[in-house]
Order: sequence, then structure tokens, then C-alpha cells
Amino acid sequence: MATVIRLTKMGRKKKPFYRIVVTDSRKKRDGGWIESLGYYNPLVEPALVKYDAQRLEYWKSVGAKMSERVAKLTSK
Repeated sequence: MATVIRLTKMGRKKKPFYRIVVTDSRKKRDGGWIESLGYYNPLVEPALVKYDAQRLEYWKSVGAKMSERVAKLTSK
């Protein structure tokens, strides 16, 4: 199973809110996920990113790939 760390959309129309999740790469963007690592809220100023760094490192160590957006958000 190929795992990936990516964003899944929550919230409602015109009020996006995203969770940073670990999921199977074959699932849809908003399909089921294995573990939630944190969240990203682009609507507040400045944008709020909160995640569990230890769990993120664990999933990267066992071979999970990060999406470009998650890599950019967590590198700050």
C-alpha cells in the first residue's frame, strides 16, 4: 500500500478548512484516511498551520510521500 500525506478538505462552501492526513494514495481527496496529523486554516490572518511533528516524521520514516502543498506548509 502506497501511503501519502496530503490535505483533505473540510468546512463548507467558500469557507475552506483542511486536515493534514495520512491516506492510501489510491483514495479520493476526501475519502477515508488512516490518521489525522493536524490542520490548516487559510482564512485567518496569518494562515494557521498546526500539526504533530513527531507523527509526521514517523510516517515519513516508514515511506509515506508528502504532497507538494503539505511539504510547503510544514517546512516553515
